[in-house]
Amino acid sequence: MDGGRPVQRTLTASLLTALALALTLTACAGPAAPAPKDTRAPTAPTGVTATAGSASTVHVMWSAATDDRAVTGYAVYREGREVKDLPATTLMTDVVGLTPATRHRFTVRARDAAGNVSAPSATVTATTLPAAAEDRTPPTAPTALRATADGNRAATLHWSPARDDTRVTAYDVYQADTRIHTVPGTATTAHLTGLRPGTAYAFTVRARDAAENSSPDSTPADLTTSPSPGAPPNTAPTALTATATQGEITLTWTPPKTGAPVTHHELHLNGRFATTIVWGTTPPPGRATYTFAVQDPPGTRYTLTLRAQLPDGTWGDFSAPRTVVVR
Repeated sequence: MDGGRPVQRTLTASLLTALALALTLTACAGPAAPAPKDTRAPTAPTGVTATAGSASTVHVMWSAATDDRAVTGYAVYREGREVKDLPATTLMTDVVGLTPATRHRFTVRARDAAGNVSAPSATVTATTLPAAAEDRTPPTAPTALRATADGNRAATLHWSPARDDTRVTAYDVYQADTRIHTVPGTATTAHLTGLRPGTAYAFTVRARDAAENSSPDSTPADLTTSPSPGAPPNTAPTALTATATQGEITLTWTPPKTGAPVTHHELHLNGRFATTIVWGTTPPPGRATYTFAVQDPPGTRYTLTLRAQLPDGTWGDFSAPRTVVVR
């Protein structure tokens, strides 16, 4: 028994030596060095355009800037004075309250979380339209809208011009009831960037005149971008239509081809889950139809999308959206 005691004393001494060494190393290491300060400014925004939409408004757009960490916002300047402060997700804005028939100069700057500000973008100019007599007549809707994919992240829209009792001054492009692009009233094409691969989109176009009267929506143009290399094909329902009648909305669509009958679909309203559409038996072949009641007041707008449940139990891609107005 006594023979074990030296071993215990040896182990204890070794442990104390190791602990002392660890404390010495820790003391030598000192506190962790602070993260380096961010002093690098974002790049200047590119692709800046300015389009006069009326006698008092100009629509300014630009392409995203880059930063070594992250761009957190943009500032729009008119004649060198800041007139808009916007989040990093916003790449367009309307500058309002301008003087009619006046040439204005615009630049855009990007900023990051550390407060670093980019150099100004290239200066662009736009001349507001002359003030006109009161105009309450909107243009007609643009017609023959079609969308063509440019790779898997861009698209080009083409349409036939609208008509107006004075003249069309701008065309606004909408995606899911949100304006995403504006071109002058003399244009009948628009190039859209920043799309996602393998995604279903629906675009509409409205014409606008100098008095800010907007036309009804054009007929939607659907487009599904090609998937990224190696990604599975898109599984969205197609050819979705939405029709409003008194107190009801009726949807029709073509389910995706999944290799098995599609018995479940999810309906989303304004980006939120609304209900699951279930067929208790084998669903009918071809197009599907679903009608649901609405109690919102007339004039309420809904944006609707559908997605199907796949044979493995997961949910597929969302359909191109449709906007409908309650009657």
